Amino acid sequence: MLALSEVTAYYGNVQALRGVSFEVREGEMVALIGSNGAGKTTTLRTISGLLAPSAGRITFMGKEIGGLPPFEIIKRGIAHSPEGRRVWPDMTVFENLRMGGYLRKDARGLKEDFDRMYALFPILAQRRDQPAGSLSGGEQQMLAIARALLSRPRLLLLDEPSLGLAPIMVERVAEAAAALNRSGVTILLVEQNANLALTISSRAYVLQTGRIILSGKSSELLANDEVRKVYLGKTD
Repeated sequence: MLALSEVTAYYGNVQALRGVSFEVREGEMVALIGSNGAGKTTTLRTISGLLAPSAGRITFMGKEIGGLPPFEIIKRGIAHSPEGRRVWPDMTVFENLRMGGYLRKDARGLKEDFDRMYALFPILAQRRDQPAGSLSGGEQQMLAIARALLSRPRLLLLDEPSLGLAPIMVERVAEAAAALNRSGVTILLVEQNANLALTISSRAYVLQTGRIILSGKSSELLANDEVRKVYLGKTD
């Protein structure tokens, strides 16, 4: 479904990605793990068009998308739930969700998807008329994910969904991501909580200073001595 081949990207004069190559197959949940500054968020921003690659190819469903503007990439079926949630705080929950479906013309389908999001995240139905800024961090994360899903994507880019959340909310968001994947949504997950990412994904790649240094089945990486020591904090 998605393939990156030798992708390089810069922030100003700083090279953030150094020949990154990986793929995501339809129906998978694939994790990108690594330390702060490894290039995880930059990878998602480059895929979604917020940052243009300086070299390499990005293809989605066999077609080149590298360098396209974000709205074109959304039209093609990729949605991005960003790091830090980025909800519009003064707009209501309902208004934030409507922005997720802004490009859609199918009113009936959009109504059905609103109902699906409210079923997946019941708290959003209860808070639909509240300003998004009044929600807790976990509720805002659910809103950010639901907003991305309102574009009815084939691929969801999910960036640091557990960041700053209480443990109970981390568990709920993880359960929601797993349920979405089981329902058929393909997910590329960026997550600093490596244990969480490797527990709910099927395959994973390890990024270090802008390069892929390890890849494999998530269960294998969970048992890898280097991954356990560096990213899971386990030495046994």
